[in-house]
Formats: sequence, C-alpha cells, structure tokens
Amino acid sequence: MCSQRVPRDVPGPGFDSSPGLGFLGLAGPGCNRAGEVILDGMDARAELSEFLRSRRARLRPEDTGLPFFVGRRRVPGLRREELAQLAGVSVDYYVRLEQGRLQNVSESILNAVATALRLDDAERTHLHNLARPARRQRRASRPQPVRPSQQWLLDALHDVPAYILGRRLDVIAWNDLASALLTVDLDALPPEERNMARLIFLDEMARNLWVNWEQKARDTLGGLRMHAGLHPDDPQLAHLIGELSLKSAEFRQWWADHDVWVKPHGTMHFHHPVVGEFSLAYEALAVPDAPDQTLVTYTAQPGSPAHTALRLLASWHADARDRQNPQPASESP
Repeated sequence: MCSQRVPRDVPGPGFDSSPGLGFLGLAGPGCNRAGEVILDGMDARAELSEFLRSRRARLRPEDTGLPFFVGRRRVPGLRREELAQLAGVSVDYYVRLEQGRLQNVSESILNAVATALRLDDAERTHLHNLARPARRQRRASRPQPVRPSQQWLLDALHDVPAYILGRRLDVIAWNDLASALLTVDLDALPPEERNMARLIFLDEMARNLWVNWEQKARDTLGGLRMHAGLHPDDPQLAHLIGELSLKSAEFRQWWADHDVWVKPHGTMHFHHPVVGEFSLAYEALAVPDAPDQTLVTYTAQPGSPAHTALRLLASWHADARDRQNPQPASESP
C-alpha cells in the first residue's frame, strides 16, 4: 500500500525563485530563450484590471437594460461608465478600482460590481480575492503536510480512486486506484511533477484519457487561476504557470481568458486504455482544518457498468503490482 509515500512540499530540480519577468510577461527581457523564463510572482493590480476588463467585454449594453445607441463602439462590451452606472458607483471610483488603485474596498461595492458583471460564484470569490489582498496570509511557501490518518483513509478506499490536492493543484496524497485511473505512476513521479495541471496539459496520455479533454483542461486551468488569486506571491505557482505557458499553446491561449472554475461535484467521462469508456461521479471535499487541501473521490452507482469497470481496474492494477513485486515462495518444511 501507500503508507510511506506521502510526498514533501519541496521545490524540485530546476526551480528558481530569482527575480525575473512580471507575471506572464512573456515578451520582454529574459524571454529570448524558453529555458530562461523565470517568473517572480503575480502582479495583483494587473490581474485585477485584466479580470475586470475581460468580464466587461462579455456584456452588451442591451443585455443589461442600458439604452443602446447605434454607432461604433471603441471597446467590446460595456464601457467603464456603463458598468459604474449599473454598480451604483461613480465613474472615477470604478476606474480606480479597475486600475487596482483602491485599498479596503467594501464587500458591498465588490458585490455590486460582481452583480453588474453577472459573475458566477467562482468569479465573485475570485474578484474578492484580487481586490482585497490584505486579507490573505503569506502561507503559500509553507509545507503541505498530510496526516497519516488521511493516507490511511485513502488506502482504505479499495474501489474508490481518491487523492488530495493541495496548493497549485499539487497531488499531495493518493491511493493505488487513483494512479490506475489517471494512468500515471504517481509514486514514481518526482514531487514537483505531481501536479494536476501539469498532468492534464503536458502528459500526452491525458488527452486520450478524458473524453472531453478540452473541457477538463479548461476546468483545471480555471481552478489554478483561483489559486493564483489567493496566492499571487507564490514563486512556485508563478514558475508552474510560466512553464505551462511555454510548453502548452492551449494553456497560453486559455490563460488569457481569465476564466475561473470551482465545482465541488459532477460527472467525468473517461476513455481508459484498460477498461474502456465509462463515467464516474466525482466529489471534491474541502479538508476543514487545511483550507488549501481538497479530497477528490470518484465513484459509480453500485451494480452499474461503471462500477464493474472500476472493480476490473482495481483487480488489474493489483495483478500488475504483484507481477512487478513478486513475493518470494515459501519453503516447504
């Protein structure tokens, strides 16, 4: 089983927290060669500004009840003054908010802006994280401990793929069936490569594992962006985003959309190389005393074809493990 494999939260080989580019400033000094791109953190003011502008661009005046005037508009979506009108704040105040020049913005004003922009729950939370950074604590660089009892719980779930995600979507604990489902030997990976975003965007097998890989990838990117809003000065997170931006054209393109995503439950569709195509229900459960940790489980309705596929996968993985680690034959007396 996996009782001795809880990884430690340490930077991997090649990690460099030295000053470099601004957050995702991929066109400037230091960008001549991909290997030299090292990010030194996220510009929270720029992130807030770009997020608000991207949400304004999605809305049209006629969608919000504002009068529509025929003629050419210089910007897509709502103008700043139109958004300010909908939110019930002065144009000057909203401009300073969008430029990141305000501190201690009240929750009521942020909620009014979120309502005017028609943000969903995840986007609303992201806005609060970006606009009120003083509420955050600098804990992004601390270790991500996993209690032994958490690993015992994972190992006890014989027919349930399960793992724990930490900051940056790092996979910090897992059971055998999770490795089998994800088609990757998590035990064999270096700690810095046990990351869900890296697996989704940089592992070629992932593109065939998830029936709708693009949706899974976009959702994963949206979850990573939520972490970026919470921990803008996490150098390991900035390094990860820089690496993914350089190595994945899809990540680089979709990151510019500023989408965020949080969904605690749903259905995932797999095309597994061992047991074929099936769908599983997932639950993402917050760990109460570790706000950056999430327990993720995959289950199927008992007696369903998906449940049979899971049991076959568990049996296959156990047989494969036994073949790799044969037990010595006992001697006859």
